[in-house]
Amino acid sequence: MADESEQSPLPSDQSAVQRALIKWYEADHREYPWRETDDPYAILVSEVMSQQTQLDRVVSAWKDFLDEWPTIEALAAADRSAVVAFWSDHSLGYNNRAKYLHEAAQQVLEEFDGEFPRSPEELQSLMGVGPYTANAVASFAFNNGNAVVDTNVKRVLYRAFGVEDSDAAFEQAAADLMPTGKSRVWNNAIMELGGVACGKTPRCDEAGCPWREWCHAYQTGDFTAPDVPTQPSFEGSRRQFRGRVVRLLGEHDTMELDTLGHRIRVDYTPDGEHGREWLRGILSDLVDDGLVQIEEQGDRTIARLR
Repeated sequence: MADESEQSPLPSDQSAVQRALIKWYEADHREYPWRETDDPYAILVSEVMSQQTQLDRVVSAWKDFLDEWPTIEALAAADRSAVVAFWSDHSLGYNNRAKYLHEAAQQVLEEFDGEFPRSPEELQSLMGVGPYTANAVASFAFNNGNAVVDTNVKRVLYRAFGVEDSDAAFEQAAADLMPTGKSRVWNNAIMELGGVACGKTPRCDEAGCPWREWCHAYQTGDFTAPDVPTQPSFEGSRRQFRGRVVRLLGEHDTMELDTLGHRIRVDYTPDGEHGREWLRGILSDLVDDGLVQIEEQGDRTIARLR
């Protein structure tokens, strides 16, 4: 636990931060079939499969697995060698995970009378289920989890709010930030943020990151993180200038093309290398991302945030 005398690194208006992330996630996110169910068995299978395999590759294996063993009862009754063979055939990583998953299914039937345990603590009693997997199943199946703290979440918290690089600090910040009773949507959303917008190479503007107005990294251009020890190239990048455009248009209702150009870079020359054609390219990216609107008013080009 963090020392209560220390000032929290989180923004004072945490409710606004929470609303922004949930709205962003619910408006558009990667579609995976296990996000469309609250069946704890199906979610457990997806979590175990995802431990060593990219999510896009897990989709077909997950569907095939549930076609073969559609219920916890079916998996418990299966021959363990068949489950291990499936795992190996689908290149899902260490085969002992298949053994543990099969044994966990039998535990649910024998020790819990066929009812999945609902809390992270109880779920950890299942074979092969560690703290992270237990919390994920509790969150996504029962909306009863704690704040997820994985590598992606640490990266987001470090960059956005300057959270100290320590497990205790990350756990405290994640717990403080998660809205009460919303572990299902929140944990999905913050992991999506780390996977889509705030990866090792950030895509702040391209992905429409909902935390840009609070984010330390976005404001300073320093995108280092615990798993990104060297700063990605940012100075002079298109990403940097897209960020400047968004910030300026956030401060002004509208801006004329050349006025905007002179404000975002000192060497802007309308007909030069970094002039109107270059700036229109930057704005075109932002239009495609749904962030900016362009209006032609006679011989004037006006930009505004959407």
